[in-house]
Amino acid sequence: MGQRIYLNNNWRFTKNFNKEMLDKSFDYSVLEEVRLPHSCVETPFNYFDEGIYQMVSGYLREIEVPRDWEGKKIILTIDGAAHESEVFLNGEKIGDHHCGYTAFFIDISDKLLIGDKNILVVKVDSREDRNIPPFGFVIDYMTYGGIYRDVYIDVFNPNYIEDIFMHSNVDIGNIPEIEITSEVSLNTYMEGASIVQYIKKKDAKEYSLLGELPLGEKDTTISLKAKNIELWDIDKPVLYMIKSQLKQGDKVLDEKIITTGFRKIEFRKDGFYLNNRKVKIRGLNRHQSYPYVGYAMPESMQRLDADILKYELGLNAVRTSHYPQSHHFIDRCDEIGLLVFTEIPGWQHIGDDEWKEQAIKNTRDMVLQYRNHCSIILWGVRINESLDDNSLYMRTNEIAHKLDKTRPTGGVRNIKKSSFLEDVYTYNDFSHDGKTKGCEEKKKITPDMDKPYLVCEYNGHMFPTKAFDNEKHRQEHALRHARVLDAINEQEDIAGSFGWCMFDYNTHRDFGSGDRICYHGVMDMFRNPKLAADVYASQADERHILSISSSMDIGEHPASNRGLVYIITNADIVRMYRNDQFIKEYKKEDSSFKYLKHGPILIDDYIGDLIKDNEDFKPAIAKDIKEALNAASLYGLNNLPAKIKLKLARLMSTKGLDYPKAVELYTKYIGDWGGSSRTYKFEAIRDGRVVKTVIKAPMEKVSLKADASHTDLIEKTSYDVALVRIKAVDEYGNVLNYFNEPVVLETEGAIDIIGPRVISLKGGMGGTYVKTKGEAKEGRLRISCPHLEDIIIDFIVRIE
Repeated sequence: MGQRIYLNNNWRFTKNFNKEMLDKSFDYSVLEEVRLPHSCVETPFNYFDEGIYQMVSGYLREIEVPRDWEGKKIILTIDGAAHESEVFLNGEKIGDHHCGYTAFFIDISDKLLIGDKNILVVKVDSREDRNIPPFGFVIDYMTYGGIYRDVYIDVFNPNYIEDIFMHSNVDIGNIPEIEITSEVSLNTYMEGASIVQYIKKKDAKEYSLLGELPLGEKDTTISLKAKNIELWDIDKPVLYMIKSQLKQGDKVLDEKIITTGFRKIEFRKDGFYLNNRKVKIRGLNRHQSYPYVGYAMPESMQRLDADILKYELGLNAVRTSHYPQSHHFIDRCDEIGLLVFTEIPGWQHIGDDEWKEQAIKNTRDMVLQYRNHCSIILWGVRINESLDDNSLYMRTNEIAHKLDKTRPTGGVRNIKKSSFLEDVYTYNDFSHDGKTKGCEEKKKITPDMDKPYLVCEYNGHMFPTKAFDNEKHRQEHALRHARVLDAINEQEDIAGSFGWCMFDYNTHRDFGSGDRICYHGVMDMFRNPKLAADVYASQADERHILSISSSMDIGEHPASNRGLVYIITNADIVRMYRNDQFIKEYKKEDSSFKYLKHGPILIDDYIGDLIKDNEDFKPAIAKDIKEALNAASLYGLNNLPAKIKLKLARLMSTKGLDYPKAVELYTKYIGDWGGSSRTYKFEAIRDGRVVKTVIKAPMEKVSLKADASHTDLIEKTSYDVALVRIKAVDEYGNVLNYFNEPVVLETEGAIDIIGPRVISLKGGMGGTYVKTKGEAKEGRLRISCPHLEDIIIDFIVRIE
């Protein structure tokens, strides 16, 4: 019944708020015209100071109010503005908000000029010296500024449904019947009011009646039974739409539709259970930032990140570090079955009493605003990695449980055996340093073994990795993620883990690599995968994954020794060939990562039967020579294991293998130095057929490859954006990690570029964003690089 009107277009913006903006005679035509979501400044990709976005900016917009709004309730919602906001209507202050990560709502019914033009002004303070979370000390992420989420008005009848929290205490034994509980809040008490509820699957056409119940108070809890219900699950995320109508007699006064799913979640002392089935949580942490525009990206880009996590990285969970994130992102998590751990804003620091009161309010706002998302399984009610503060955290726990009795709480810390007030002991385990075990045991961390335990961060700053780091470094990055995942899986009483993190991100001067980037992601900032991304992707079966950790170019390595090289795959079998000669067949059982579904597999044979078939040695001697040469390929001639050295000595002293012949064999079968380079082919086999082939050979041709997230751009409530990921590849599709050349971006028609029009690839990868301009027609992006063939991507823009 209510009417929602989005106010994302036709704003005027200034980086310097001035009180003159509140005067009705102010000439706002001199201000820049912008659309929301909006960042108060466009930043460089890297090497910029965080002061660039710290300002007190101003946003101004006209609102035309038709006469039929008279007598209605008009609610203004600002879904996210970083970080302190004051709102003015026709020169009068009507509200403020002191959190950059939650929405706020203002009743403007009595302030609007009906049938006239109204001027809405929002003053946004993005300075980082505010006495609110997450500010007060250093922060390992940039916080940006601007109105970066949607703004809209809801027009209601005088009596309307203010909120409904919908949930069900699922009894698996009674499925497919459940009892749906609705905690209904009206804007005001109404005598004789009732609620009628209807239900349908999200993709169904018709609703069916659930029932009608009276509302005895302004806030009432009602329950109705629903039949033939399918549960929401990570593999089959069934969603339902429940329509609630507010009635007085036969008159329908308001209508509210909640989209949700029904599931049973439990954190037990031995792990996490979804619908009575034990599920190992496997996720990554996600910041909500993007190159150039910080937090300001529309619905399509928010949803894309959820899709990347689920479908490209093969994950079943995400932690929204370190603050609540866009409803568009969480909506998509609901739709695709991605579990969510969301938490209040903050990073290590706890401020004074005023600061703490804001943290408590943030907890309240987070739970109230996000509790209908069925994908959310855990509320984070501690400031990330903060010290114990029982008086504060007793209150945040209490308010979370009061507002939502269906979900447990957690509180992410980096302290062992700390004060444990929450339901789940959530801990950042950075113990793995490449040599130590992947994780610590639960009993060494939590003070209460009878309660659940969850790892919320690992790796990250322990081993920053750039896409353009050397090959061995990139491989070690991948292996560290594999080791932690393997160790987490081994510990049956750990509910799961969230790695740090999904993608690289801009950060403050106190962190990162000096260029204002934390290279902690398994992807770069444009969501291009590093090698570590395939460790996660290979744990799922939906996509065919086959990666080789080396380009097989010997000059990349000291003394031209490749050392350890790994296959990362989810195939049943991988066949390896050298110059089209079969070498070996690898199976997933060959992995030393015994607790991973598909662990990295060490390539331990570069020879196969070639010595036996081509050299004049007895079989036993050929076998020993093969073992020695393969050991040399793995460890180098100067680092051979003692048993191999003994074997070589025996071969050379008693079996007729002289030094010149040994050098000849090494050069022929292992060392490429001074000889012709070799071509390696790997075939991934699933269900008896080749599903993917990777060829590693010296490149002869460089090409650009570009993939757009979508080319059908649709403007709904604001502009649309497409991500275009760009790579330099060889003729076999391998990324050329040291190709860092400039790329020129040109647009025509209905699209424009976000960020610079000349970029450089980093680690052979990069990207750009194309943005619609409010024109319903075609657009074209041309991507060019000197000496390479141009790429052209055509877009269609539609306006709904």
